[in-house]
Amino acid sequence: MRSLSKLKWLWLSVLALGLDQASKFKVASAMQLYESIPVMPYFNLTYMRNTGAAFSFLSEAGGWQRWFFAALALIISVVMTIWLARLKQHETLLAIALSLVLGGAIGNLIDRLAYGYVIDFLDVYYQDRHWPAFNIADSAIVLGVGLMLAESFGIGRGKAPDDIE
Repeated sequence: MRSLSKLKWLWLSVLALGLDQASKFKVASAMQLYESIPVMPYFNLTYMRNTGAAFSFLSEAGGWQRWFFAALALIISVVMTIWLARLKQHETLLAIALSLVLGGAIGNLIDRLAYGYVIDFLDVYYQDRHWPAFNIADSAIVLGVGLMLAESFGIGRGKAPDDIE
């Protein structure tokens, strides 16, 4: 029963996945590839397709990377789910972090399997320098990893029941 208590955070994975897939569907159906819509200074919505990994790493590799990154995302998702199920009751911040990473990984996995690329559209820039475009799944992954790092430094770490005086 203890393993099910941390799986309660899977709603966060589902939320990240739902927002990611809905936003990608909206962008792909309403915009042309490479179309850019200014939203505010330093931020555009720009429809792009990424066949590689982060920052378009291996995007020109010839196609094998689609299956490699899909397999990697699937393995990571299974490991994260098992890790999440094995957390102790007091490891709430880590549960939230893992749930965010899991939702993001599955969001990008769906794109890779369905299209052979990941839909990116969040475009942050300064003058003529653009950060590589990203999406909601990427944001969930980065937030989750950041929370994992914070937790590793003791931030937000709850006390185990045996540690309470």
